[in-house]
Amino acid sequence: MEVIWAREDASGATARDVSRALSADRDLAHTTVMTVLDRLAKKGFLRRERDGRAWRYRPAASREGYVAELMLGALNETGDRDAALAHFVRSVSSDEIDVLRQALDGLTSSGKEPPS
Repeated sequence: MEVIWAREDASGATARDVSRALSADRDLAHTTVMTVLDRLAKKGFLRRERDGRAWRYRPAASREGYVAELMLGALNETGDRDAALAHFVRSVSSDEIDVLRQALDGLTSSGKEPPS
């Protein structure tokens, strides 16, 4: 996913592109990369379309969107969302609190209600 997210252009990447990007760090067989990309596409993390004989892969969501989904999933696992959120807020930096405050202010000033 990191290789796909790191691509500057929106054209996506083929398995060959991903293999090349990973070759400096890891000695992976090209078929292994193809299998992982196929599984990520089947699980909905990647979108793919034919590009000649190859598949071209694009992320289904941004890195930030994916992490937000993970955080929401973690919240759903707790029996007390309010307590988990309060604990989370106590653990973030003052700069991060400012970001949260701005995001909440943006929701309320636009007339949108935060999801419940």
